[in-house]
Amino acid sequence: MSPQQLDYTVAGILWLAVVAYATLAGADFGGGVWDLFARGPRATDQRRAVSKAMGPVWEANHVWLIFMITGLFTGFPTAFAALAIGLYVPFSLVLLGIVMRGAAFAFRAHAAGGPARQRWGVVFGGASIITPFLLGACAGAVATGQAVPQRITPNDLLLPWTTPFALVCGALALSICAGLAAAYLTVEQVQAGRHDLAEDFRRRALASGAVTLVLVLLALPLTNSTAPALWRGLTGRGLPLAVLALVMALIAGIAMLRRRYVLARTVIVVQVAAILLAWAVAQAPYLIPPRITIEGSASPPQVMEGILITYAVGAVFLFPSLGFLFYVFKGRNPAAR
Repeated sequence: MSPQQLDYTVAGILWLAVVAYATLAGADFGGGVWDLFARGPRATDQRRAVSKAMGPVWEANHVWLIFMITGLFTGFPTAFAALAIGLYVPFSLVLLGIVMRGAAFAFRAHAAGGPARQRWGVVFGGASIITPFLLGACAGAVATGQAVPQRITPNDLLLPWTTPFALVCGALALSICAGLAAAYLTVEQVQAGRHDLAEDFRRRALASGAVTLVLVLLALPLTNSTAPALWRGLTGRGLPLAVLALVMALIAGIAMLRRRYVLARTVIVVQVAAILLAWAVAQAPYLIPPRITIEGSASPPQVMEGILITYAVGAVFLFPSLGFLFYVFKGRNPAAR
C-alpha cells in the first residue's frame, strides 16, 4: 500500500468512527434533551424510558470518541495540534459537558428522590444540550476554514465557533441528535408494548425533523457565503451523498407519519451517515481547510502501518464485544413478544 493510500485509509476509518459516534452517542445526547423536556401526564414514564434505553450502553458509545481522538493524535498529529489550540475553548467545554452529563446520570439514578433527583436531572439534560451543540459549532468552524487562527488572542479563540454559520451548525447537530433519540425511543416503546409512549416520542421525532429542515434552509445560504469551498464540494463530488441525505430525510418523515417506526429509524441513521460522509468527501483532501491536508499532516508510513495493524487486531475484540452488548441490552424485550 502506498503512503497516500495508507493516509487516506486511516483518515477514512477515523471518519467512520465519527459517523458511529454521531449515530450512537448522538442518540444518547438526544435522549438527554427529551429527558429535560419531558412533559405531560407521562413525563415520569418518558424519563424512565430514556434512562432504561441509555443505561446499559451510553458509556460504551463513547468508545468511538476515544478511538477518533487517539487515532487523530497518532496518525495526524499536525491536525490534532491545530484543532487542540484553535478550538481549545469549545473542546474544553465539551469535555466538561461529557463529564458532568455522565456524573449527573449516575448520581440521579442513586438519588433518594425529590429536589436532589430533579437537580441532577437538570444537569444531565443541560449537559446533553450543550455538548452536541458545541461539537456542531466546532464542525462549522472547521468547515469555514477558521478553526486554525493565524495568531492566538482571546478573540481568535472565540470567533471561529461563534459565527452565525457555526451556531447554526451547532443547532443542527442538536436537532439531529434529538431526532435520532426520538426515533430510537419510539421503536423501543413499541417493542415494550407502550404505544402511548411511542406516540409521545413519535411527535417529538416529527418536531425534530421540522426543526432540522428549517435549520438546513438557514445553513445553505450561509454555507455558500461563509464556507465556499465546502459549498463547491457539496454541489460537486459530494452531491450524490447530499442528495441521499435529503431523500432519506423525506423517507424518514413519511415513515414516521405512517408509523413505520423501524423503517424510520433505519433511514434516519443512513441520513446522518450520508450528511457526515458528504462533508468528508466535499472537504477532501483537507482535514482542516484551508491549509492542513490529509497527506500533509500524516505520520510516517511506518506509523500508519502500525495503526492499521492495531485497528485490525482491535476490531477482532471490539466488534463482537459491542455486538454482544447491544444484543443483550438492546434486543427486543421478551415480555413484549
